[in-house]
Amino acid sequence: MRAAKSVGRIIGVLFLVQMAVAPLVNFVLLGPAITAPPGFLANAAASSAQVNAAVFLSLVTGALWVGIAITALPVFRQYSHAMALWFLALGVIGFSGVVVEGFAVRSMLALSQEFAQADAADAGLFQPAAALVRSLRNSAHYTNLLVSGGALFVLYSVLFRFALIPRALSALGLVAAVLLIAGAMIPLFGHRTVMLLFTPIGLSQLALVSWLMIKGFEERPHPLRAETPGAELP
Repeated sequence: MRAAKSVGRIIGVLFLVQMAVAPLVNFVLLGPAITAPPGFLANAAASSAQVNAAVFLSLVTGALWVGIAITALPVFRQYSHAMALWFLALGVIGFSGVVVEGFAVRSMLALSQEFAQADAADAGLFQPAAALVRSLRNSAHYTNLLVSGGALFVLYSVLFRFALIPRALSALGLVAAVLLIAGAMIPLFGHRTVMLLFTPIGLSQLALVSWLMIKGFEERPHPLRAETPGAELP
């Protein structure tokens, strides 16, 4: 098994890649194609290459969640088998959600391509379908953010409870994860997105990545092993 420090550094690199790719997908590739005025019906068809690239890169970020959870599993299960499995399960669920969101984005692109070939007189016929696929994509997107918030909450809970990184840093992450969950739930209940709630998790993740890439996870005996030799792990 890899040393905890090495595992932490690998996870730091994976999170760094994820942090670099996610803004590229949401703001550079998808932003102009599906959210900029006058909307995805008019925009997406002319940007099919970047939409397809965004879907592919989204799958990469989703797969990274699974990779992070699998990499962390040998270390986390030394401290809490249940929390290690929760982290892995949320990583798999998150990847599944990204696949669903990818289907929704591809549906938006296909509808835009049909719209581009239609007569102007038929433009109004596309609006109900456009509203449906837009709602599907938004629901999938914010549900994915909700699952990511849950995964990060479990991650920071393990790091805080067992002091695998400085507790001040993991406490900041716990607060940021709660705010991310709240920020994802607000639009799911039909209210406007509060972007301010997503800012702390970016700062927290940047701090976590910096620490992990330099220090990795703290290496020390498991508390139960140190106090009661032969005791079972939780």
